[in-house]
Amino acid sequence: MNIPSHVFRLVPRRAIWGWVLFEWAVTPFFTLVTTFVYAPYFAAALAPDPARGQALWGFATSAAGLAIAVLAPVLGAVADAAGRRKPWIAGFGALIVLGSATLWLGKPGDPAAIAPVLVAFALGAVGAQCATVFANAMMPSLVPPDRLGRLSGAGWAMGYAGGLASLLLTLGFIAASPPTGRTLLGFTPIFGLDPALHEGDRAAGPLAALWFVLFVLPLFLFTPDQPMKLPLRTAVRHGLSTLAETLRHLPRYRDAALFLLANMIYADGLVALFAFGGIYAAGTFGWGTIEIGVFGILLTLTGAIGAFVGGRLDDRFGSKPVILGGLLILTLAALAILSVDRDRIAFVIAVAPAEPGQGLYGSAAERAYVAIGLAIGLVVGPLQAASRTLLVRLAPAERLTQFFGLFALSAKVTSFFGPFLVAVVTAATASQKAGISVLLGFFLVGAFLLTRVRVSGGSGALR
Repeated sequence: MNIPSHVFRLVPRRAIWGWVLFEWAVTPFFTLVTTFVYAPYFAAALAPDPARGQALWGFATSAAGLAIAVLAPVLGAVADAAGRRKPWIAGFGALIVLGSATLWLGKPGDPAAIAPVLVAFALGAVGAQCATVFANAMMPSLVPPDRLGRLSGAGWAMGYAGGLASLLLTLGFIAASPPTGRTLLGFTPIFGLDPALHEGDRAAGPLAALWFVLFVLPLFLFTPDQPMKLPLRTAVRHGLSTLAETLRHLPRYRDAALFLLANMIYADGLVALFAFGGIYAAGTFGWGTIEIGVFGILLTLTGAIGAFVGGRLDDRFGSKPVILGGLLILTLAALAILSVDRDRIAFVIAVAPAEPGQGLYGSAAERAYVAIGLAIGLVVGPLQAASRTLLVRLAPAERLTQFFGLFALSAKVTSFFGPFLVAVVTAATASQKAGISVLLGFFLVGAFLLTRVRVSGGSGALR
């Protein structure tokens, strides 16, 4: 498998580290805002009640996914024609900063703050996902084909590490429990943040914004960009034309197209899993910021380990087996989540609910939920890293950013449907468990479609 000379060129180590640090810079948005701090805070303290909070957050997530589905492939086609990726990363990075910083306005119990917060979250999500499209498309120019799995895995591991570091900073020094006024490490929140007003939870947004600004700089300073090919206006015309041609002839790229369809399905399940995991725990077990945050720390640790090891498994055994194994474990984990309630495990085993003073995760049901989360953490990183690598191996080199745009499209064109379906089922049944049950179908169907993808002999960028 020979890579075209115009795609890969020898780059210094600092260029690779600059790219890897992009993951460190962007992941705290997903860790702090989307999953472990702000989303549960929104559902528990800003929305009228947890079920309606889950529904509202789901509608905002689906709206952001729809916008990404429309924008990503178009912008990817334009970037392929123009050549450069960094200006697009900068532009969408500005949306991350603006949207994240605005989340500070979400005061607890303030109905007027709900709509602005949801809009700000959606803007940040669009920025984070679209910026990632263009960062992903830089991969083949940094390492040879036989090291792509390691590069992708290292990026995901660094992302998990960044999420973990930001989460530790938030829980240890910023966000405090309202009843005690103390952080996880027993400190009074820095900067005089008021626990009663959940200012530590709300500060997760501005922290994610500042974090991105600081740590994305090495990418701009040290990682080489593609040279400019066409002026922007010409690139827009040319990019839209080639995108239309790509879509028209997508069946010619049979395996890439089938993979994109599979990715569309299982990525939908992942979006919903990340969006509602913390919210589900908050509603089911009454977890607050500290409990959800520690859960996030544990899950992020296993995620970093899984992503690092998964990159090597990818290079050794191939991307497809890694993805299929991850989907099998995620299916079992989703089923296990449904089997756990406040006073029950495995659907039928009765356990005592947590009592005051029992400490962190004092009940057997809570410990079971944490164990399930650790299993999810171990496989999600390898699955996502291998998905990115598999696309590089299947997509045509001259249209790689287009295909990463289509990759984002496949991950987002129905990703509004996953959270939307969770939101609708939750709202209709007033049951968080019923809403989460839809995840099983996404993982099973995605795995079936992936089994039909042929990796060898495709029209990949790495032929």
